[in-house]
Amino acid sequence: MPEEITGLDKSFAPMEAKLVDALPTDDGWQFEPKWDGFRCLAFRDGKDIDLISKSGKALSRYFPEVVALLLELKTLRFVIDGELIISTGDVVRFDALQARLHPAESRIRKLSAETPAEFMIFDALQLGDEILAGKPLRERRSALEKFMQKSQVAGLELSPATTDQGRAAAWLSESGGALDGVVAKRLEEPYQSGKRAMLKVKQHRTADCVIGGFRYDQTGKAVGSLLLGLFDDADRLNHVGFAASIKAEDRPALTKKILSVAGGEGFTGKAPGEPSRWSTDKSADWRPLRPELVVEVLYDQVTADRFRHGTRILRWRPDKAPRQCRMDQLQHELRPAELFGILHS
Repeated sequence: MPEEITGLDKSFAPMEAKLVDALPTDDGWQFEPKWDGFRCLAFRDGKDIDLISKSGKALSRYFPEVVALLLELKTLRFVIDGELIISTGDVVRFDALQARLHPAESRIRKLSAETPAEFMIFDALQLGDEILAGKPLRERRSALEKFMQKSQVAGLELSPATTDQGRAAAWLSESGGALDGVVAKRLEEPYQSGKRAMLKVKQHRTADCVIGGFRYDQTGKAVGSLLLGLFDDADRLNHVGFAASIKAEDRPALTKKILSVAGGEGFTGKAPGEPSRWSTDKSADWRPLRPELVVEVLYDQVTADRFRHGTRILRWRPDKAPRQCRMDQLQHELRPAELFGILHS
């Protein structure tokens, strides 16, 4: 049984997901979109609203417009689980969320007016005085749907859900980068605070990239990471990310291969940023390469024309000309109208 919520205890941790390769195909699952946003629990006790992130960080200060929306609800006590998202220029944008984590209140107020966040709600742990966390998901979802139907506050949205695995698979394949993936939850299980009690299949796509540079590992003798680039319309090679998951036994041969194309301009457009504070002197500086090697990589999300996370090398592409590796390979987020058309089809 889950930990019981007592008096809107803000230490109550959200249920987490275990990453898997494929959606389950047996019966008894509910599937939901995994939004590309900030996961948080929203606690209300009278006039007090607290938005708490998955890591326990207080978010209310950074999203005052969402606090205001939650205060419009007639229910004075609740704990609901959801995801903060922001759309800018009619595109769902994760970087707009990151821009909110700013120390100046005036800046936060400005951004909250210019790019207001929405709260996609997918679970209810307490509504009024009724504790729902210990009830099966089937009952929690029914209570949440009734709650949202009578609430009707723009900016507070009920996240879609389905028990149809085929429909969930379509969400995964057709939603572009607007979703982070799809989660699966057991319909008959209670909310399990802090436990990886649901499954998550992430969005993954591939791109053919030019290796425009590299960084040495901490020894300064072997390749530590490959710096990836794509050509834009002006034929400039822009840095778009990195691949660092290199097996130790593969490093000697990889290093020899990379050093065979050392030199040249490397990136002629956007270049790699400053190294992290954990880098050593030898690993910090990146080394340019002649743009001759092409590699196919697996990536999840794109933010500001680059891979948000590290990529995984799938294979070398000696059959591909470097200048065929263009920026238009990057799959950006779907526009909200298109996305909701897919989710509600």
